[in-house]
Amino acid sequence: MRAIGVNAFGGPDALEALDVPEGAPGPGEARVKLDYAGINFIDVYMRTGAYKKSDTYKTPLPMVLGMEGAGRVDVLGEGVTGLKPGDRVAYCIHRGSYAEKTVVPAWKLVPVPDDVPLDVATALQLQGCTAHYLSHSAYPLNEGDTCLLHAGAGGVGQILIQLAKARGAEVIATVGSPEKAAIAKARGADRTILYREVDFHDEVMAITGGSGVNVAFDSVGRDTIERSIKCLAKRGLVVNYGGSSGLVEAVSPLALAEAGSVFFTRPHLADYMRDADEIRSRTDDLFDLYRAGKLDVTIDRVLPLAAAAEAHRIIEGRETRGKLLLEIC
Repeated sequence: MRAIGVNAFGGPDALEALDVPEGAPGPGEARVKLDYAGINFIDVYMRTGAYKKSDTYKTPLPMVLGMEGAGRVDVLGEGVTGLKPGDRVAYCIHRGSYAEKTVVPAWKLVPVPDDVPLDVATALQLQGCTAHYLSHSAYPLNEGDTCLLHAGAGGVGQILIQLAKARGAEVIATVGSPEKAAIAKARGADRTILYREVDFHDEVMAITGGSGVNVAFDSVGRDTIERSIKCLAKRGLVVNYGGSSGLVEAVSPLALAEAGSVFFTRPHLADYMRDADEIRSRTDDLFDLYRAGKLDVTIDRVLPLAAAAEAHRIIEGRETRGKLLLEIC
């Protein structure tokens, strides 16, 4: 079958067409015929080798990329219950979605309601569940909290703004252009900061009267993390969940103390999707919000599977205005 992956770590040009076997599902697994695969920064980290030492996200070469997808159940392995061939399903945190079909542990699959399009269901997997665990678990936002989030017009950012507002928080979002500021504001951001024009730390402190924010959600990483830490209120939390400018290699414990005895965490989504119940609780919540018209999901663009390298260039260039997908057909 057709697939896209890498034989060696490298840039977008390292992505190449692979001819791989369909694979038969073993006990507790299901094979899924994919309609869509999502493009995410974790794919970039895997392609470049940034995660080659990760025990959570293993990157054996050669490998098919893609950590989320949606489609229909093709074949069930032994012992799988609650699913049947033809069921619409979606999943994330399992590599191999840049392909026509993939084998997935059945406990990671979530049924997709008939009134949720499969492209939207894909967007609500890795990016949607990331926004959900950030706002509900890593730092459970409450009425009166103030949060800073970077990349407010991106796929995670747009969903995170809406979830944060639904929980009663005030949202300050950084963006790269007036166009992106308009997107973040349309999703509910109370304030937007054009980080290319002003220092976001100075702006945050001015907005908060010098008190800082309760939590900073930082997906940019290397270029922003020191200032994100300094934006915190005393005993606040910074959640570094990505590195679009480069991964954070180190944070000084003394810097955390000097910033007001603040806390730092660098989580993996996988640790917030530990079992079927936790996965379903997040996706059911997201699907319900979407179906009730309380969550807007923006599909930026859909590219064919063969254009995976172009998709990687787009996401690395921070050109997205929502979810970027590959269509598998």
